[in-house]
Amino acid sequence: MPGLRLLLGVSLLALVACASAPPAQVSAYTWRQVDRDIAAASRGAASQAREQALAAMERWMDLVYHKTDTAFIPWFSSYWTQRWLGFKVAWYKLDGEGERDETVSRLAQYLQEQYHDLVLEPVARDIAPPQILQQSTQSYVRQLGQQLPGIALRHGVPAAQFDQHLKDIPAIAVPPGASLYQVLHAKPLERLPAYAALVERIGAQPGNALAWSAHPGITQVTRRTSERLVDDLTTGGAASVISSMVGRAAGLAVSIGASVVRAMVQERERPETEAQLRRHLNEAFDEQWLALMRDPERGVMAGIQHLSGQIEAGLGGAGVMPRYRPLVADGQPLWSEP
Repeated sequence: MPGLRLLLGVSLLALVACASAPPAQVSAYTWRQVDRDIAAASRGAASQAREQALAAMERWMDLVYHKTDTAFIPWFSSYWTQRWLGFKVAWYKLDGEGERDETVSRLAQYLQEQYHDLVLEPVARDIAPPQILQQSTQSYVRQLGQQLPGIALRHGVPAAQFDQHLKDIPAIAVPPGASLYQVLHAKPLERLPAYAALVERIGAQPGNALAWSAHPGITQVTRRTSERLVDDLTTGGAASVISSMVGRAAGLAVSIGASVVRAMVQERERPETEAQLRRHLNEAFDEQWLALMRDPERGVMAGIQHLSGQIEAGLGGAGVMPRYRPLVADGQPLWSEP
């Protein structure tokens, strides 16, 4: 019994000693290596997430082009749409007291609304820049999170100390703000208030960086369209005057004849009109697409830029690493690494 009591006493003393032992000390040199590896992991995750965003944006572009060809252009160039647009132009001129620029801008605004309804909205049910913004940002967070446990293990940093270190690294500066630890452990990320505020601020909406109706090519199309429609209405008005002079039956024939002539002229000019409209629409869309890719504050990669910038800046300069290759489209870089 005395031996057993002695053994128990020694065991208890050992447990007390272990419980009171200070945590393992991690040297400043090791923390610098840890930070250097976190910065490298951040850059690698950002590069991969940007590649994924580029692929998604190219898919969005293809769908918009296809919908433009199959929905908007046929709608715009149809005879009855042109008749309807003619009445709208006449109303614009009457309401705007004949001001040409106001008529053109109002017609462009109406066409922009139709473009949104016929093209952008249907495509958005499948994919759109706001979705790509969230997908790319979450991809960055996911890929970075997969690499961090290996960094702690490789440098022998205890899990509790590593977690505390992540809590001291800022990741989102938009109020209420969030640390890297909070971002990595938010399940799902959308419920983190700082992340929701960041996504709302960025927006990544088509038209934020460039007003569709302000594109010079679109303005040219709408100006020519409005002028031609006004001319058509003038011709139609002349036919109505003739109708009242020659009688109902003959006047009906005149009106029908004028409509047939307008329809024939429009059909003959339709291929050229469609080609011109397609070219200018694509030019305007391409400018918006590039703006959404390049804008570090409002584009689809702004979430990646914000988080990676905050994290690497919070590492105290440890993020100065070899640059990853920039994204390139048509020989031009879409993004420059900070």
